[in-house]
Amino acid sequence: MPQDTLKPALTIAVVGAGPVGLALALHAAQQLPEAHVTLFDARPADRDVAGDPRTLALSLGSVQLLQRLGVWSERLAQPILQVHVSQAPPTLDWGAVESAVHIRASEEKVPMLGAVLSYGQVVAPMQSAWLALAASQPRRLATRFGTSVSAIKPLEHGVEVDAGVVEAFDLAVIAEGGVFAEQDRKSVTRDYAQAAWVGTVTLTDTTPGLAVERFTRNGPLALLPLRDDADQPADGPARAALVWCVPVADDPVADLTDAQRLTVLRHSLPDVAGQLVGIGPLKRFALGLNAERTLVDGATVRIGNAAQTLHPVAGQGMNLGLRDAVELVQALRREFGPGRSTQPPGDANALARPPSMSAALRRVEWSRAPDRWAMIAATDFLARSFTWRWPGLPAARGLALALLQAVPPLKSALARQMMFGRR
Repeated sequence: MPQDTLKPALTIAVVGAGPVGLALALHAAQQLPEAHVTLFDARPADRDVAGDPRTLALSLGSVQLLQRLGVWSERLAQPILQVHVSQAPPTLDWGAVESAVHIRASEEKVPMLGAVLSYGQVVAPMQSAWLALAASQPRRLATRFGTSVSAIKPLEHGVEVDAGVVEAFDLAVIAEGGVFAEQDRKSVTRDYAQAAWVGTVTLTDTTPGLAVERFTRNGPLALLPLRDDADQPADGPARAALVWCVPVADDPVADLTDAQRLTVLRHSLPDVAGQLVGIGPLKRFALGLNAERTLVDGATVRIGNAAQTLHPVAGQGMNLGLRDAVELVQALRREFGPGRSTQPPGDANALARPPSMSAALRRVEWSRAPDRWAMIAATDFLARSFTWRWPGLPAARGLALALLQAVPPLKSALARQMMFGRR
C-alpha cells in the first residue's frame, strides 16, 4: 500500500483566535508539518488587539510554551518571582495568628514562577506570528478572520464547518471561550453569586515580582505585579493588577469612592504587599464554574474556556487551556506526525495500522482528565468556601496554609502543580 494512503494529510479547523486558539494553531503548524490548519475568528484581522489591557497571569509552563513558539516578549513581561498567599485573621477570633505560605522561584530553582502580561501583549505577537507563517505556507495554512462559524456538524469521518461556506475537516477544535456571564451553560455549571472587580493599583514599598493573594471573609483578593510603563519614573510607585472577589448580593465595593476603596484594600491586604497609594477604574465580572464533562465529542474538541471556565482564585484558567492545546497536538503527532512508523514492530510484511483520530482523541481525554478535574475541583471548593459561614472555617484555611509553609515538600509540590499542572 502506498505510504500516502497510510498517512493522509490531516485537516484541522481551529475556531477562535484568542491566546489558546492561536497557541494551538501555531503549535500544530510546527509539530504537524503535513497537516492543513484553518483558523477561524469573528474578529476582523485588522482590529488592533495589542492595546487590550486585560491582565493574564501565565504559569512557568505557559511561558515556556510561548518561548518554544517564538512569541514570548521578555521585554514586556513582568516575571513573578515570589507568591505570598495568606488568610486574614478572623475578626472575632481573639489571639488568631495570620497564616501564610510564601513560595519563591529561587527555592524551586527556576527563573520565575510565572509572568504577568496584558491580553494584547500575549495575543498580538501570536497573531503576527500566525499570519506570517500562514503567508509563507498558503497551501496548508489558512486564515478566516472576520468569519463567524455558525455550525459544526458531525460527519462519518470528521466534521462539517459552516462559516458561510461549508467545508469538511478531519477535526474541529473550539477555542472560543468568552466570560462566564456570556456563555451558554455546559454540563457542569455553578453560579457562585460572586463578582470580581478588576483594575490596576499603584504601590510603594513593595517587593519587585511579588504576587499576593489574600483570603478574606468576602472572597479572595489578589495583586499581580505589572511591568512599569516606559514613561514612568524609575523611582515612582510600582503597578499591580487587582482582582477583588466579593459577593454579588452584598457587594462591599460597588458604592465606595476610590478613596474608600483604597482604605478598605489597605486594611485587607497583608503588610508584605506594600503601601497602596492609587487605584484606577475598576470593572466588574460575574464569576462561576462552567465546564464540559468531556473535551471530546466525535471529531470535535473543546479547549480553554470553551471546555472549562473557572473561578480566578488560583489564576489557572488560561494555563489549563494552553495545556489542553499542547496535549492535543502531542496526541495528534503520535498518530499523524512525521516519523510515525508505517510498519508494525516485528512484522515487515503486515500492513501498518492507519492513523486513528479516535485513538488520538481518546488519549487526549484520558491524559487531560487528572489535570483539569483536579483544578476544577480545587477552584470550585475554594470559591464555594467563601460563601460558607461555618464557625472556624477561616481558621481551618489558615491552618492549611501554615501546614504548607511548615512542610517544604508539600509547598514545593503545590508550586510545581501551579507552574506545570498535574503530571
